[in-house]
Amino acid sequence: MNAPAPPAETLRTALAGLLDGLPPRQAAQAVERLIASYRGATPTDAPILRDRADVAAYAAYRMPATFEAVRSALEAFAEAAPAWAPGSHTDVGGGTGAAAWAVSATWGGERPVTVLDWAEPALALGREIAAADPALRDVRWQRSRIGAALTLESTDLVTVSYVLNELTAPDRTALVDAAAAAAQAVVIVEPGTPDGYARVIEARDRLVGAGFHVAAPCPHSAACPIVPGTDWCHFSARVSRSSLHRQVKGGSLPYEDEKFSYVAAARFPVTPAPSRVVRRPQLRKGQVLLDLCETEPSLHRTTVTKRHGDLYKAARDADWGDAWPPAP
Repeated sequence: MNAPAPPAETLRTALAGLLDGLPPRQAAQAVERLIASYRGATPTDAPILRDRADVAAYAAYRMPATFEAVRSALEAFAEAAPAWAPGSHTDVGGGTGAAAWAVSATWGGERPVTVLDWAEPALALGREIAAADPALRDVRWQRSRIGAALTLESTDLVTVSYVLNELTAPDRTALVDAAAAAAQAVVIVEPGTPDGYARVIEARDRLVGAGFHVAAPCPHSAACPIVPGTDWCHFSARVSRSSLHRQVKGGSLPYEDEKFSYVAAARFPVTPAPSRVVRRPQLRKGQVLLDLCETEPSLHRTTVTKRHGDLYKAARDADWGDAWPPAP
């Protein structure tokens, strides 16, 4: 009996079938228009995804990147809480369900899952895509306005990915507070831009104020050591590019790197990394330079050389976003 395909592979196959019958130029134009809408400065309470063609094109284009970013954040969370797994999951503003797929890829098994979104076409397509994975076939897809009026049922895990940028400041505050009140663990992912990082830090502060412990990426729950306006904390996830990606972006590489900022926090005790690699490691002859966020809290550059033996080998293999030093 063949083992089931990993969720990432199953998702890629399901997304590839979405564009059957949709002319490539029409798909590319839909994505370009939707990107322009999502980059608008004015939040909207009307669905940006209008119909199935819109949703199919945008899901095929954006869902793999959202999946990989959220999965990266969830894996860092799982490392800080290795004995915990969510018994239930609510994805706020989940659209076609990328975060539900990422949770399934991180912990496996079945659990009650609810995906909330305002766009009915996104929910309908999410249900269609989820039929490809037995663990997701019973997901509840519920239309709900995401904002100050949102109420959430008690759940183990709430995910909020690429949603805060679409909301007004009061609605962002209300959403984070609702998530904190409902969940044992909250994971928030935003674009890896200065503005996305600012929204994550704002949410992080509210979660800590509500009694949560930061599990990742920070090695502490104290204030971020980055001086506002001088830099921003973000990470990168490698995403396989589809033909639609290459057509829209005019690129030839088979992959792209999705930049994202995130916070993962829990009401229960967690064991965050001793430090976190916050920039791409720099390899020099006989040495590796690692930029670390440390427990103190502080930002520090450390140099690992051949004299460090096995630690040097680990440093050469270290990646942006990894815990440091690696677990024995």
